[in-house]
Amino acid sequence: MERRTFLRHTGLAGILASGVAPALVRAQPSIRWRLASSFPKSHRVLFGASESFAQYIADATGGNFTISLHAPGELVPAFGVVDAIQQGTIECAHTASYYFFGKDETFALDCAVPFGMTARQMNAWMWDGNGLSLLRDFFARYDIVNFPCGNTTAQMGGWYRKEIRSVEDLQGLKFRVGGFGGRVLAKLGVVPQNLPGGEVYQALEKGTIDATEFVGPYDDLQLGVHRVAPYYYYPAWWEGGAQISIYINADQWRRLSPTYQAIVTQAAAAAHIQCQARYDARNPQALKQLVAEGAKLSRFPKEVMDAAFRASREVYAELEASNPNWRKIYPDFSRFLAEQVQWESVAEANYFQYLAARTPAA
Repeated sequence: MERRTFLRHTGLAGILASGVAPALVRAQPSIRWRLASSFPKSHRVLFGASESFAQYIADATGGNFTISLHAPGELVPAFGVVDAIQQGTIECAHTASYYFFGKDETFALDCAVPFGMTARQMNAWMWDGNGLSLLRDFFARYDIVNFPCGNTTAQMGGWYRKEIRSVEDLQGLKFRVGGFGGRVLAKLGVVPQNLPGGEVYQALEKGTIDATEFVGPYDDLQLGVHRVAPYYYYPAWWEGGAQISIYINADQWRRLSPTYQAIVTQAAAAAHIQCQARYDARNPQALKQLVAEGAKLSRFPKEVMDAAFRASREVYAELEASNPNWRKIYPDFSRFLAEQVQWESVAEANYFQYLAARTPAA
C-alpha cells in the first residue's frame, strides 16, 4: 500500500501500531519527560505497561518525544507521585489511584472499590459512560490529567496461614492489604497492615502477619508466599478489576500540541489493552503451577462474602454523607455497574457457565 494512503486510512491508531512518523509529527518540538512508577521493575506486567506507553510514544514520534522511566525511590517514593506531579517535580506517573484514598476516598473510583466493576465494565464506564469525564473533573483539583493504562483483571483474595471458614476467622487477622479494601475489612474485625511487597514473605514466615493479598497468580507466583501461607482464596471482592493509571501534570499536558496529545492518548489506550491481555494470557498457567507447588485453592464462604458486601454498603453510605466528591461520582458508578451486571448475567454469564462445564481441563 502506498505510504500516504496507508496513513490516511489507518489514522493515529494505525500510526502507533506501525511505527510510522509522518512529517506532521517530525515537525513537532523535541520533548523529554520523566515518568515515576509506583511499581518496581520486578512487576513485569505492571511496570511493563509504562514501558509500552513510553515506547509507543517514541515510535509514533520517531524518537522526538521520549519518556524516561523510573522505579519507586529513583525520583520519588512509590506513594509520592501525586505530590510530585502537583509540585512539578515530574511530568507524569504510572500508579494505582486507590493508593491515595487517604487524600480523598474518591481516588479509589479510578482504580477499584469493594464489589466494584470488572475490567471490562470499567473500560465501558470510562470510555463510553461518564467515568472519564467525571474523574477528569476530580483530578483537575490535583493538577492531574488521568488516563487508564492497564488493568489487573479480577484479583485473587490472598494467601492465609490458616483456613477461613467463617467471619469469626477474620477477627484480629493481621492482613497485609493495599488500597481501599482495608477500610471494609476493618469492619469485619481484620487488622489491615501496610507492608512493602519485599517484606511480605518474611513477615508471613515469622507470623508478624497472618495473611496477604497481592494481585493474581502470575504476580503471586513470583512472590513465593504460597510456601509459608498455602491457603489461596478467591475472589478478591475488593478488586474485581483494578485499573492502573497514567497521571500527567496538567500544565505539561496543556503545553503539548494537539498532535502530541492525541499520540499520548492513543499510547495509553494501547498499553492499557496490552496489560490486561498479558494478565489474561499468563494467569492460567501460573495458577496451575501454584496448585502443583502446594497452594490450597478455596472459594471464600458465602457467609464471608455476604458480610463483606454489607460492610461495603455501610462504608459507601458513610461516604455519601461525608464526601461531596464521592457523592458526585459514585451514584453514576453504581448505576452503571448495576446495568452491566444485569446485562452480563443474561448472555455472557450463562455462556461461560455452560462452556466451563463442558470444556475439559487443559
